[in-house]
This record gives sequence, C-alpha cells and structure tokens, in this order.
Amino acid sequence: MPALVALGHRNFRLLWTGQLVSLTGTMMQNAAVLWHVSLLAQGGEKGVALGLVGLVRVVPIVLFSLVGGVVADARDRRRLMLVTQSLMAIVATTLAVVTLSGSRALWPIYLLTALGSAAVAFDAPARQSLMPMLVPPEHLPNAISLSSIMMQTASVLGPTLAGVVIGIGGVGWAYVLNALSFLAVLHGLAAMRRLPERPVQERTAVSLGAAREGLAFVFRSPLLRGAMLLDFFACFFASATALLPMFAQDVLGVGPTGYGWLYAAASAGAVATSAVMVRAIERIEARGRVLLLSVLSYALATILFGLSHSFWLSFAALAATGAADTVSMVLRNVIRQLHTPDRLRGRMTSVNMIFFMGGPQLGELEAGLVAQWAGPMVSVVTGGLGALVALGVVAWATPALARYRRARDAFRPSV
Repeated sequence: MPALVALGHRNFRLLWTGQLVSLTGTMMQNAAVLWHVSLLAQGGEKGVALGLVGLVRVVPIVLFSLVGGVVADARDRRRLMLVTQSLMAIVATTLAVVTLSGSRALWPIYLLTALGSAAVAFDAPARQSLMPMLVPPEHLPNAISLSSIMMQTASVLGPTLAGVVIGIGGVGWAYVLNALSFLAVLHGLAAMRRLPERPVQERTAVSLGAAREGLAFVFRSPLLRGAMLLDFFACFFASATALLPMFAQDVLGVGPTGYGWLYAAASAGAVATSAVMVRAIERIEARGRVLLLSVLSYALATILFGLSHSFWLSFAALAATGAADTVSMVLRNVIRQLHTPDRLRGRMTSVNMIFFMGGPQLGELEAGLVAQWAGPMVSVVTGGLGALVALGVVAWATPALARYRRARDAFRPSV
C-alpha cells in the first residue's frame, strides 16, 4: 500500500492540509501562552502560574467533552467543525487584541485559554469522528498515521515559529498569526464535496442517556479502557511542557529562541517516528507489547531530561519522549478507531479527551506545584518515576493490553 494513499482522497486531503496550517498556529499560541505567563508572573509564583495554564485548559474538557461527543454523534460533523474552528479563531483574535493593548493582567490569558479549550471539547470529537468518513476502511490506518505526521509537524513548526516571532515582534504577534491560520482549515471544510450520508439510525439524540451509553461502551472494553488509563497516568506524571520556560530560563540559560527549540524537540522526534509508522503500522503484530514498551521509553527519556544540564542532551531527551509518545499515540488511535462503531465515535473520542488531555494538563499543574516546592529538576525526575509505577500498575490490571495483536480482520471497524 502506498505510504500516502489516504491523501489521494480529496476530502481527507483538504482536512489534512487545512489542519496542518491551523494546528501550526495553535501550537505556536500554546507555546506563546506559557512564555507570556512566565513573563507576567511574579518571580516566586512562576511555577504555580505556569501550572494553572494546564488547569484552565483541562477544566472545560472535563465539563464539556461528553456533551461535545454526543453532539458530534447527533449532528453534521463538518458543520460542527466550521462552528468550533470559527470560535477558536475569535478567541485567538481577542487574545491578540488584549496583548497588543499592553495588558499586564494574567486573568484574561487564563479566561481566553479556557474558552479556547471549551471549543476544543466540541471540535475534537467532531474532527476525529469525521476522519473515517473521508477514507475507505482499508485506508483508515494510513489516514491515522498521516494525521499523526501532520500533528507532529505542526508541533515542531509552531513552537519554533513562536520563538522567532516572540523574539522579533513580541507575544502578541504569535496570537495574530494563529488567528489567521484558522482560515486554512475553514476553507478546507467549506470546500469538501460528496460526503457520505450517515444513516438516520446511526445518529443519536442529544441526551444524558446518550452520554451514559458512550461511557458504558468505553469502560466495558478492556482494550479501550486500558489504553486510555495508560495514556492518562503516563502523561499526568511525566508531563514537563509547562516547566520548559523554567528550564530555558533558570536551568539551561537559553532565551526565547532556545525555548522554542526545546518546546519543539519532542515533536521533532515525533515527526521522524511518524514517518516510520506510516509504513510500519501494518507490520506490527504484537501491538500491545509495543505500546507498553513505548510508554516505558517515554518515562525513561523524561527522567533523562530532568537530570540534564546540557541544552543538546535535553533536546535529545525531549525528542526521545516525542518519538516514544508517537508510537503509543498511533497504536492507541488505531485501537480506538477500529474497535468503535461509527455511531459511537464522537462519544468515544469525548471520553478519550478526558484521559488524553486531562492527563497532561493536570500533570502540568502537578509539575508546577512540585517545581514550586522542590525545583523543576526534581519535579520532572519524580514525574518520570511516577510514570514507571503507573505503567506497571495498568499493565498488571489490564492483561488484555499486553496480549493485543493485529488480528486478521483488525482493519474492519466494529459494528
């Protein structure tokens, strides 16, 4: 099968290219927000201030993601994305206006970050549920791998551009560029044609019962439940992103450009690994064991980063975390998409968002509090050790993960 086969489908190509531009802007803004907060926070409160960014990002996800999943299963997913992407563009524009006006207050940054996260709670279930409608089932694993490349490429370009833009024009211009980047994905969504019609019986009502059905589906499946728990606890303990400004400024002594490179390091490793996974995904038989080994590698690389005083060793360790996380992410996405019926995809994604985004964002708060008490290096090293313990517990409690293999009919979505 050609490595780029999914891009041969016009609608998927439109979404993929639009998201590449838009996510690059979003990743640029995410890096800029952390740098912005670190500049505005009082010296002794920097760790807590950075940790709070993770908290304001995760609270809307917890509050709204289940609703977002139900809406994605009940409504037209493309149209829902047009609304959510427009709302995120408005948030970015407002953030730019507030910053360029000279405001020194932290609360508008927190508020606008939370509003953007609330939009994501509706956007992500719609986007991930839309993707299987854009390619035939046999090309879905390839589409998932290509989406991983797109996300990781954006994660490299965005923070790197953030460092350059902040250094030249200031934080506000990073927000301006992000606002403009949404035009690409809005154009891609508007240009889609001949999307398959979803059968009426596959659309659910927007109700509490529909949300309960999605939760029950996920927690009845050992594979889905185990993969999500593994992701949550590994990212909760080993999340170091929020502390990168402290490492850049206080441990490694590099400026905004060095910070941009550090922020992008994990994604640099992820991009290289994603390119390999495009071809390798269909050859990996012992998928469960590879998934567990990737999380082990992620935790060990995090510990190495926490111990490093060298910029390039830190960069390499972060790149290794990105490579390991990409292997884990691709395998988890394949498991979720191929073992979830279409009528439940939005709700499954919304439950996964609580684990996928809740883990790292709550982890950023935990990392910030520990860094405030014992310093950033202690925070990251103990977090890596915690991830190792979590890996052992989840693997022991969910033996189905280690046993999971690529079945003959693995590429047929469950019904």
